[in-house]
Amino acid sequence: MATASVAFKSREDHRKQLELEEARKAGLAPAEVDEDGKEINPHIPQYMSSAPWYLNAERPSLKHQRKWKSDPNYTKSWYDRGAKIFQADKYRKGACENCGAMTHDSKSCMERPRKKGAKWTSMHIAPDEKIETFELDYDAKVDESKQMDFAKVEKRVRTTGGGSTGTVRNLRIREDTAKYLLNLDVNSAYYDPKTRSMREDPLPDADPNEKFYGGDNQYRMSGQALEFKQLNVHAWEAFDKGQDIHMQAAPSQAELLFKNFKVNKEKLRTKTKDTIMEKYGNAATEEEIPMELLLGQSERQVEYDRAGRVIKGMETSLPKSKYEEDVFINNHTTVWGSWWNDHQWGYKCCKQTIRNSYCTGAAGIEAAEAATDLMKTNIARKAAAKDTPAPAEERKLATWGTEVPDDLVLDEKLLSEALKKEDERKRVEKDERKRKYNVRWNDEVTAEDMEAYRMKKIHHDDPMKDFLN
Repeated sequence: MATASVAFKSREDHRKQLELEEARKAGLAPAEVDEDGKEINPHIPQYMSSAPWYLNAERPSLKHQRKWKSDPNYTKSWYDRGAKIFQADKYRKGACENCGAMTHDSKSCMERPRKKGAKWTSMHIAPDEKIETFELDYDAKVDESKQMDFAKVEKRVRTTGGGSTGTVRNLRIREDTAKYLLNLDVNSAYYDPKTRSMREDPLPDADPNEKFYGGDNQYRMSGQALEFKQLNVHAWEAFDKGQDIHMQAAPSQAELLFKNFKVNKEKLRTKTKDTIMEKYGNAATEEEIPMELLLGQSERQVEYDRAGRVIKGMETSLPKSKYEEDVFINNHTTVWGSWWNDHQWGYKCCKQTIRNSYCTGAAGIEAAEAATDLMKTNIARKAAAKDTPAPAEERKLATWGTEVPDDLVLDEKLLSEALKKEDERKRVEKDERKRKYNVRWNDEVTAEDMEAYRMKKIHHDDPMKDFLN
């Protein structure tokens, strides 16, 4: 079993080692130095800074993390670009016939072809280039960092980043001011952090010639944005009318149809105008318009700058919704929902809460108030009547279900006979054998017969019915 390269440490030594590492991480103690005298970052994990046991490292080092098996053929040197070694005064035999350099021939010459080469003029002899040869492996040949001129790259980055005095860090510095910092007033234009948009102008009172940002609506309502919005609206309307058109699926087709639509619309407008002028004439061509109408004035004040842009006076146009607005029906002068009463919407002109009702105006309001007062009066009267109920009139019902007339008088003798007949009838009903063959039936019923039937009738809810004969 292999043993560790480090010696055994006691608990106290281990505690001191941990305190020293914490001090190095906090910057209170100097960093540890490796064999080559380089400082070791104290924040490197132990599994990376500790060398394997088979290397027998006596001091802390990061050599095991580097490529310690170096290639003898690997070299960091590269071609010295543009280096010159010698410049001759006259043409030499075997040199380039075009520029006069000895390091290449006329076929490999990179200079512009001269009308007369240096071979014949012996003037403007080009210097000889420095020729170098390296034995490079595959990795060195494909190493792009060797083929890059870092001086030119740094100069280009400095120029694009912050001018001639800038550095690479200046690429992250934004010189423009954020939208929400243009006006710090809480009541100014609203900034939506989610979409990073500010619709209204944050500085409406500032000079338009000096400010560079006037709100997102400035770009939405002008230029190609307005044309694109009209194109989308035309595509939607055409699709609703049954045409197979889609702005996202076939944008070229939608744009072509929109152009044809504008051409046809202009032709139709011109044709309608010509038809009206042919029928009614054109008063503008017959008489000159008075100067009072040409130079008409109004009380509206609008301020413009030198470029013709509006500074003050132009009111913000309110966006229209897709629903119909200010439509009055059934002789109403206000829209539905302009009045609210008792958790109900209605019309303010007549104070009616029925949607399709006809407007009655002020007379309807007075009639409704009178009806309300009358209803309240009736309700109060009814409530007062319930408090003192009237005595109910006792009425005696007749035996056959109707009210007993006041002048009804029963004959006692006829009533006794009717009672006897009723007893006889019930006795016959109990025993069918006593019924005679020839039965007479009298359909005439008197008041005494009905009273006898009522008196002899057995009531099923009578608790004494079982004790009757």
